[in-house]
Amino acid sequence: MAEFIAGVLVAVIAAYACGGGTDYGAGFWDLLAGGAERGKRPRRLIDHAMAPVWEVNNVWLIFIFVIMWTGFPTMFQAVFEAMWLPLALAAVGLVLRGAGFALRKPTRRMAQRRIYGAAFAISSLVTPFFFGAVLGGIAAGRVAVGTPASADAWANPTSVLTGLLAVAAVAFLGAVYLCSDARRFGADDLVDYFRLRALLAFAAVVVLALIALPVTHDRARYVWDGLTGGPGLLLVVLAAVCGLATVLLLVRRSYGWTRYTSAASVALTIGAWGFAQRPYLLPTSLTVADAAGAAATLHWLVIVTGIAIVLVGPPLVLLYRLETQGRLEPLPDADTQAAGVPGDDA
Repeated sequence: MAEFIAGVLVAVIAAYACGGGTDYGAGFWDLLAGGAERGKRPRRLIDHAMAPVWEVNNVWLIFIFVIMWTGFPTMFQAVFEAMWLPLALAAVGLVLRGAGFALRKPTRRMAQRRIYGAAFAISSLVTPFFFGAVLGGIAAGRVAVGTPASADAWANPTSVLTGLLAVAAVAFLGAVYLCSDARRFGADDLVDYFRLRALLAFAAVVVLALIALPVTHDRARYVWDGLTGGPGLLLVVLAAVCGLATVLLLVRRSYGWTRYTSAASVALTIGAWGFAQRPYLLPTSLTVADAAGAAATLHWLVIVTGIAIVLVGPPLVLLYRLETQGRLEPLPDADTQAAGVPGDDA
């Protein structure tokens, strides 16, 4: 049962990441959209794309923490003792990001809109970075039972690179999703706007991954060995194929499958990380078996997980399907027929 619950934990982390992290992956592009006039239309598209789903992805985040503290309490304690600061900063980012997104739309004053917009965009950058830094510290073996809180646990090269990769990955997903949304809403110039940004974000992911190779080899050797052999290597190769397929589809302006191939590349990468750590939850100090809670707790956790999947899964699938079909909140004609974005020909 412990192995099954650990697999569910990795799958839920992948689901959270495939939803674009905290904000549909759009916060990064909101931050870089430019001034009030130049960035007006991209931000309007971001608002409309996020509005139906902007809080849904936090269901997965809550699920992650519930599985950790009930199924693997020893791991939960070790991670939160050693990593309380980056996790607290990520939580602050979640709160400010939600407040900024919710308050900027009804606000009439430009100065206040800028403040709320900046809070949303910057927080959406901070949160995935610190979540990534925590995962990087775990993969590098910087966390063990009894490890005291210190900057060394999360401010090391592996953590920093993993945090940057998390930001680049959600930016890539966000640009791909927004590219499809712009096409669905008929905002043709924004299709090319986000298409170019998706390609640039993928290039950033590749560059960061290449930089991370020697760092992982030297500082996270156990995970490196898992990623370069067995199921881990297979999933890495499949993730690369899906990423390249997304790029090919974007270059050919064939957007029908880009959502699925881009999400698959991220999900497969996280799955590879999960296989690379086996049998450890905290390499190389705490195995899945040693971290597992009581047998009765795991038994009930399996039952509750199954019930949650049955009750919550179909509504989430329906919500995302309706959202991707543009049936929840259509983009007004005033937005789709506005003048093109200057300086962004692709």
